[in-house]
Amino acid sequence: MKTEKFLQYPPQRDVIFVLGAGASRPDGVPLQRDTLPLIISGKIEEIENSEIGRIVTEFIKDNFEFNVDTNKFPQLEAVFGFLDYFIQQNESLSIKYPNQKLREIKEYLIKLIHYVVNLQTDKTSHFYQLFWNSITEINPNTSIITLNYDTLLEQAFDHLFKKSGYIDYSIPFMNYEKLPEMKQYNFWINPKEPVLVEEDENPLPFKILKLHGSLNWKYCNCCNQTLLTPWDRGIDLKRGKFLGYTYPDKLEYEYTCPIDGTDFQTLIVPPSYLKILSHPIISQLMTVASREIRIARKIVFVGYSLSDADIHVKALFKKQMNANKEVIVVNPKKKESLELNYRSLSRNARFIDMSFEEFVSDPAQLKSILS
Repeated sequence: MKTEKFLQYPPQRDVIFVLGAGASRPDGVPLQRDTLPLIISGKIEEIENSEIGRIVTEFIKDNFEFNVDTNKFPQLEAVFGFLDYFIQQNESLSIKYPNQKLREIKEYLIKLIHYVVNLQTDKTSHFYQLFWNSITEINPNTSIITLNYDTLLEQAFDHLFKKSGYIDYSIPFMNYEKLPEMKQYNFWINPKEPVLVEEDENPLPFKILKLHGSLNWKYCNCCNQTLLTPWDRGIDLKRGKFLGYTYPDKLEYEYTCPIDGTDFQTLIVPPSYLKILSHPIISQLMTVASREIRIARKIVFVGYSLSDADIHVKALFKKQMNANKEVIVVNPKKKESLELNYRSLSRNARFIDMSFEEFVSDPAQLKSILS
């Protein structure tokens, strides 16, 4: 017999994991430094043959020097920072690159990043499954903050869905709207409302806060709402359109907002020294993350370098952490610069020199951190 239950969080969080690119690298998702070379080197045929790829590559060739043979490329932060300067000043770069063209190029580059990251995302991650199994078995009072766009973390939760719990992205998706035009998108269960479960089941909510956005979030800047498409992350580079697929026959179609018909925009925060965090969804996630950090007993950073381009992340944690908060950093690179970065965040930071895959494959280490 089924009954409705509210999924509730304890007043304090035992552990918050903060995941960086190093957590998704074992599954083939490129690191930030590898993304631009993949886009402009000509190695990906779909990018090479697309109008979007041609425009972005031509812009970078016109404004930056790089050498494919020696693998010397500009940093993504530098390219986005250059674009953002002109966009924020509302200035044109030249007759070839007026301000509106620069805005288009920025959106094209974001879509290319979306495409490249998604190439390795259509699978289930063994390492993220180990990660989730440990959390649900040892200590479910755990939240996750991730700076990654990919959806490997969520896809690895599939085998735990309903029986163990529900994913809470902590943002208001249009999937929750009970409107006639939204009927085909009401498949995602809102964990903040009562859920229908068997009487003997006690599922839990798990917060996944994606502070830099996600490949499966589509934003409409007309109705200002976000659509969650868990299984559809494809993008047509020739037209710049998001792609969906009917099931089980896999017929392709283009996504437009079901409310007003507007083309969706990407909802990922690109790497830039001038990050714009005023987007309503990102702003809300930062607010929820602030509270999670305040109420957490322990914070565990995994595969994250705390780079200078993420000064907003450092500010977020610096504001909300007290001197007694336990901080653990799991990273295979034993560098003085990395340690100093984290020491400036917390003098109590403790370091574990392991990769993500080594970490999740070590039951004793996980039990020690989660207990």
